[in-house]
Amino acid sequence: MSINEVHSKRAMKILYALLMSCAMYGQDNYVIEEHYTKAEYRIPMRDGETLFTSVYTPRDTTKSYPLLMHRTPYSVAPYGEKYRDNLGPSTILMKEGYIFVYQDVRGRFMSDGVFEDVRPHNKNKKTNQDVDESSDTYDSIEWLITHCAHNNGKAGLWGISYPGFYAAHGLIDAHPAVKAVSPQAPIGDWFLGDDFHHNGAMFLIDAFNFYRSFGRPRPFPTTTWPSGFQYPTPDGYRFLLNAGSIASLKKKIYGDTSHFWNEAFAHPDYDEFWKARNVPQHMKNIRPAVMVVGGLFDAEDLYGPLHIYQAIRENSPSAYAVLVLGPWSHGGWARAKGDRLGNISFGEETSVYFQSKLELRFFNYFLKGKGVAPEHQIYAFETGRNQWHTYSSWPPTEKMMKKIYFSSGGKLALSPPAETTGYDEYCSNPSRPVPYTEDITNGRGREYMTDDQRFAWQRPDVVSYETDVLRENISVAGPITANLFVSTTGTDADFVVKVIDVFPESAKDDPANAGRTKMGGYQMLVRGEVMRARYRKGFDKPAAMRPNTIEQVNFQLQDIHHTFNYGHKLMVQVQSSWFPLVDRNPQSFVNIYQASESDFRKATQRIYTAGKHASNIELPILPEKP
Repeated sequence: MSINEVHSKRAMKILYALLMSCAMYGQDNYVIEEHYTKAEYRIPMRDGETLFTSVYTPRDTTKSYPLLMHRTPYSVAPYGEKYRDNLGPSTILMKEGYIFVYQDVRGRFMSDGVFEDVRPHNKNKKTNQDVDESSDTYDSIEWLITHCAHNNGKAGLWGISYPGFYAAHGLIDAHPAVKAVSPQAPIGDWFLGDDFHHNGAMFLIDAFNFYRSFGRPRPFPTTTWPSGFQYPTPDGYRFLLNAGSIASLKKKIYGDTSHFWNEAFAHPDYDEFWKARNVPQHMKNIRPAVMVVGGLFDAEDLYGPLHIYQAIRENSPSAYAVLVLGPWSHGGWARAKGDRLGNISFGEETSVYFQSKLELRFFNYFLKGKGVAPEHQIYAFETGRNQWHTYSSWPPTEKMMKKIYFSSGGKLALSPPAETTGYDEYCSNPSRPVPYTEDITNGRGREYMTDDQRFAWQRPDVVSYETDVLRENISVAGPITANLFVSTTGTDADFVVKVIDVFPESAKDDPANAGRTKMGGYQMLVRGEVMRARYRKGFDKPAAMRPNTIEQVNFQLQDIHHTFNYGHKLMVQVQSSWFPLVDRNPQSFVNIYQASESDFRKATQRIYTAGKHASNIELPILPEKP
């Protein structure tokens, strides 16, 4: 069924700003209309609803092609006679020749039905009314294989971010024709580590910016994006601080119009609502070949790729599964050259390597029987030394766990401190939270993941520990564990731990980066993470802190693959706010989503550094190669 509707310029601007998962690096002057024909269909699902689908088929009909499908909540625009500006995951694959399929998921844009955010998988389907993203994918592939001319009977799935979530669900009870799936930056768990929550703490600016448009209701099928709230100022820090508590912000900005925003507030802890939306638990009996892709500097979805891949390896050990970890921001392998992020250079165009050496080979082999597949292993880019490595498992089995201790005088030590008592303290004031960036912005941005942390190091509510100048390289691969012994004068607290690579004061003293200028003393953020202390005993078991009592707060920082080079220093910063990246903790044990202004209180936090309460981080260190 054809639809001839034209977007307004304004709607298209909104669309392309949000539809980053469809952007590509290296487009050149390839004209899609000259090589592909476009058709639009409404594909029936088992419950009678239809999903709007655009299909681009190569004009050369002398051969057959595999289907490569992308399911999205972000629109398959343009609708009607106009063509997309790009097809598939990369220009290379577009030129290779596939039948590219784009589908509005249930309840979004031109598809029928009711949309549900990160719809839970229904493993107990009994009737045709029991549908989920797995069944919608199955029904779509079944229809496409039957009705699309010139297909070779094989299908693949791919997607970045939210579309990566849909690709991952296509692995569950997959249609027999689905032979290759690449979930890229897929959502894995929206409470534990992806997008809008990390360790139970809301990532405020991400959630707010996403749902101020995406969360608006869609009463009927449409080709246009809804209008959303517009910031009155470029200073997001000041705006969100002045807006007050989460409850106040919700009332002022959203009212009751954003369904999922309201759902999130109704479930402050890791209850069944969130547990049902955990994707890795369903990665069982996986039959298609899988290539999971993640960015080591992805501010949104690194938890998903790591845990989905691990679940496949544990629960479907016979499945072909590859994990690719590059030095990328969210979707950076498809949107940019991958040669740098912010001020940090990676020495090569890592996206070109991924697209040509891994992604192309993966889909060509499993969908066309062409060439050789990438080896069944892990491909990971090491920053610091800027080179690709392959491993048989992740984290690498050759790692050795090493504790690095916080010590008096702001030191990081490789052995436990000799002192039997000691601590550092700071006052955490919710009215003046520590910013996550020195930039004035109302967008979260990507570059903060490698930004210079000297702006925070100077604050009295941030404590810093650093090693002496390193006399040998320290190469780390895998998750970092923070083992904190803390106390607070309040009854709740957040603890943010940041692991930082401190460059030499002079570029000439930096053997790994000879010739670089203006980077002297740069404090490169390598990884940061927040832990909401009320969840120290379990994310489904919130517990108040006992005022002025030493308590242990342990948590994992997401994975890194980085070398702290000879001549550098390793630094750890600890703080109790990271705003507006993370919502403010009132520092009193209340339901944060219902907290009033009077619930927000100053608190004195202590980080203990001696004896049996010696706080530390634990690093997975690789042995130096000869």
